[in-house]
Amino acid sequence: MFKRDRWIEILEVLTSNWLRTLLTAFGVFWGIFILILLLAAGKGLENGIRQDFGDIATNSMFMWTRKVSKPYQGMAKDRRFNYKTSDVEDIRRNIPNLRYISPRNQLGGFNGANNVVRGLNTGAFNVYGDYPEIINQEPMDITSGRFINYGDIDEKRKVAIIGEGVKTSLYDKGETVIGSYIKIQGVNFMVIGTYKKKTSGGDGEEDQKQIFIPFTSFSQAFNMGDRVGWMAITANDGTPITSIKSKIFEIVKRNHKIHPDDERAIGHFDLYQEFSRVENLFMALKVIAYFVGILVLLSGIIGVSNIMLIVVKERTKEIGIRRALGASPANIRSQILTESVFLIIISGMAGIVFGALLIFGLNYGLELAGPIDMFANPSVSLSVITTALMILLVSGLLAGLIPAQTAIKLKPVDALRSE
Repeated sequence: MFKRDRWIEILEVLTSNWLRTLLTAFGVFWGIFILILLLAAGKGLENGIRQDFGDIATNSMFMWTRKVSKPYQGMAKDRRFNYKTSDVEDIRRNIPNLRYISPRNQLGGFNGANNVVRGLNTGAFNVYGDYPEIINQEPMDITSGRFINYGDIDEKRKVAIIGEGVKTSLYDKGETVIGSYIKIQGVNFMVIGTYKKKTSGGDGEEDQKQIFIPFTSFSQAFNMGDRVGWMAITANDGTPITSIKSKIFEIVKRNHKIHPDDERAIGHFDLYQEFSRVENLFMALKVIAYFVGILVLLSGIIGVSNIMLIVVKERTKEIGIRRALGASPANIRSQILTESVFLIIISGMAGIVFGALLIFGLNYGLELAGPIDMFANPSVSLSVITTALMILLVSGLLAGLIPAQTAIKLKPVDALRSE
């Protein structure tokens, strides 16, 4: 197969009509180029969306309370209720395969007034009463100091971790933050740490303007008693939170005399379910990319097959002479298949190279322009390139098969008579 004379002949055949060869090769080049481009764009979208989720525990659910929509056991509808710390313990005790369950209370919000004071500076910030596990469910980088620990919880220490945005609003540049005090709703808290949230754009402004204090300190300082505003619940890997959330709801409904069929009373956001939908979207995009790319590639392969048929027709007399001199059908078939595979591999490799250059250019442009929402680092893996090469190899064999079979069916006498 690697005889020098054979490869010289192949090059002579392909270069005898440059325009025809280039137009034929362009179909394969364009098909593989589009395939790589679509896969890279899909991967860029996937990376961007995954980046939006950040390192948040995706097998999680967030629960809050809403109005009860059905009367039950003498209790009226449209009443409001609050979760209790006893609900948290019941859930932890009765639901297996839970990794974290974090009760949370909150001050501030969208309509909050200035609730934090330091010296002459004031600001309106979300203040959360949390347990230490929340940092695993809602990841953040601790930029100085530390986060809440169970010593803070048990001793109800009035300590706070503030975001970089809070620091900028309340402190002068270069001023010492750790060990200083801020006043939240008139209660003094010592700052023991600062954080930066892991967000898609790098620094989501509102995410950096939050304050975290121990749950027990929050309850004591702001007279919450045993009330819980909402919960963040994460299941163990291998146990989707979606599959056990109904059992969690049953416990809460039983504790608060809520009708078992009341779907409105418990508000929740199932992050695992939403992430699974996104995963399905990624898979659909990948299938579409392969489908469209292979269709375009197939059109190029058909073009190669047609051109090889024309080449065989033009070389009818040559084939007849070879057969008359003793060339076997296998030898003729090998020659035609080699020419077809060579043309497709060369044009396909060109498509891969140009696709890689375009992807490199896109990544370079994104690096200069800065983060773009829902799109980051478009790329294709080595496995995709390997798959593309295998597709090219098989395609080359298929494209040359019909012309090759046509060539070996020619009888030497009939071929020699051909004009």
